[in-house]
Amino acid sequence: MPNLIRITDPADPRIAAYSQVRERDLVGRDDHFIAEGEVVLQTLVQSERHQPVSLLLDEKRVDGLAAITDRLADDVPVYVANQAVLDGIVGFHIHRGILALGHRAPAPSADALLAGIEGRALVVVLMGISNHDNLGGIFRNAAAFGADAILLDAQCCDPFYRKAIRVSVGNTLTLPHAKLALSDDVVALLEKHGFTAVSLSPNGAYRLAEVKRPSRVAALLGTEGPGLDAAVLARTLTVRIPMASGVDSLNVATTSGIVLHQLTQAAPEAE
Repeated sequence: MPNLIRITDPADPRIAAYSQVRERDLVGRDDHFIAEGEVVLQTLVQSERHQPVSLLLDEKRVDGLAAITDRLADDVPVYVANQAVLDGIVGFHIHRGILALGHRAPAPSADALLAGIEGRALVVVLMGISNHDNLGGIFRNAAAFGADAILLDAQCCDPFYRKAIRVSVGNTLTLPHAKLALSDDVVALLEKHGFTAVSLSPNGAYRLAEVKRPSRVAALLGTEGPGLDAAVLARTLTVRIPMASGVDSLNVATTSGIVLHQLTQAAPEAE
């Protein structure tokens, strides 16, 4: 049985990590993160890497979550409050009534992550993705189409941000990923590990449907608007998604779903 602790005062120091969640999200939580919702909570509790530190639940949700909370270690407190106190703690109406504080495991380097991926593989490389909804959507798509890993450049937002985790339906907690250092040459790094880099651009040299699937392939996606850097495009296989006249771009999360589906369905490149 979980260790249930009733909270009646929003200022109780024991739940300080949950206080004014949105403001705390903006300044970052170092090696911790906030998970929100039942599916994400279950993912965290089942994780072999990241650890739940504590839970904060609406008292009405406790019984319905017993199958999840019963799996918690004895030293993980489960704080329980009514809706009014809960809203007072987090600073807004938390209609799901489920929050958890998690401890994130140390991330591998991009080089080490790629080195551990053997054989036929698909990775996603994100460059300058600063919108948490887009980031979460890309992680969700990458998991759905069986990507082996995601690399994020130094300009990408944090995949452990609460909203990114929620939009990804917990897949930022499960899909292996690593941050690129500012000094990393991502194209050279991919080549080192045998990956063919495929970059998405409205002016790509090839239509996406024309691309044969390399055994080891990396799909590079840039921020909406500027897109990928010209220096990166010049060193990679550039592809485009044909669109109706007068339209030259798609939402980057939508683009990722189309690209990953095509790469998983495309005929393999001749050996």
